[in-house]
Amino acid sequence: MIPSAMQNLLGQLPFQTGAVTRMINAENPTGEKGGGAKWEPNPDDPMVPHSAQAMHLGRGWKVRPFISLKAGDTATLADIAGPGCINQFWITASADEFRTLVLRMYWDGEATPSVEAPLGDFFAMGFDTVPHGVNSLPVVVAPHRGCSCYWQMPFRRHARITLTNEHKTDVKIIAYKVLYKLHEVPAEAAYFHAQWRRSLTRREHPEHTILDGVKGHGLYVGTYLAWTALSRGWWGEGEVKFYLDGDGEFPTICDNGTEDYFSGAWGFFKDPKKDPVEEAFSTPFVGMPLAHTGGNDGPRYFGLYRWHILDSIGFEQDLRVTVQTLGWWPGHIYQPLTDDVASTAFWYQHEPHAPFPKFPSLNERWQR
Repeated sequence: MIPSAMQNLLGQLPFQTGAVTRMINAENPTGEKGGGAKWEPNPDDPMVPHSAQAMHLGRGWKVRPFISLKAGDTATLADIAGPGCINQFWITASADEFRTLVLRMYWDGEATPSVEAPLGDFFAMGFDTVPHGVNSLPVVVAPHRGCSCYWQMPFRRHARITLTNEHKTDVKIIAYKVLYKLHEVPAEAAYFHAQWRRSLTRREHPEHTILDGVKGHGLYVGTYLAWTALSRGWWGEGEVKFYLDGDGEFPTICDNGTEDYFSGAWGFFKDPKKDPVEEAFSTPFVGMPLAHTGGNDGPRYFGLYRWHILDSIGFEQDLRVTVQTLGWWPGHIYQPLTDDVASTAFWYQHEPHAPFPKFPSLNERWQR
């Protein structure tokens, strides 16, 4: 059976006329009409990296399939005049650590980004040392680390996407494409946002803030957690809480626990009695594509996503989202945990957005 979200997407296809489609990539960095595959093979031009491979075929034969990015530099992947909407963003890179690459997106000439996250975490792949696939509706990671997102990203005047290399070495290959349509954007359409955070929770305060400081009205649409369990035993009892529109001490929405929020049960185990090992899974709206146990003594790595596509969480004034790090003591008593939790929050809201916290340095982002 086709999920209802897919039915909605398929049902809209006959009505998506009246827009022109463009694509930006290394072959056509401006997206101009008729601007693809124009590069001439030239072995002396570093801007044309596959000249030698294409010299015998000439122009129009994959002469410039990727770009390079020097250490410390920022590349503008897309610079688009609106109005329109980005429909797909695909990227891969030869870098070993995607946390060294920072993705940023800006809408309509804003000075600060609406999207700011390490490249891998944006695509629900926060652990570079354990690459894995993701098979969901808005985010797909195909073998080997081919990262696609289908979040719809409308803009009215301008869209800009950048990638910064904060590693000490150059990245030789960055292949990418931005597929978008040019058309009018309805007044009620909100802008896409994503924000990354990381914290080392303490037993005195076993809580990680996924998102805070959001002002205005919009829809919360997704959570990705890169969870490093530093303690022995079970780690997923903590509640996920949504504080909406002036909530104080107590949230309006409080999910039953971490495993429940990510649609799991009984520890994500294959068999709680016979095989108590977390089992990876990936579905259109929710998944734990990485369940790297490595024994019970830690550290253990878990990647979890939850896309609120059919069940978006609306807010009118403000929004804060948290998750507790909670496990079990012997004797079936809750145990506050010291764990390493990194999160990427996804939401839509009308601009202007509140300033993001200072983005963590490379040392603060490094995987344990």
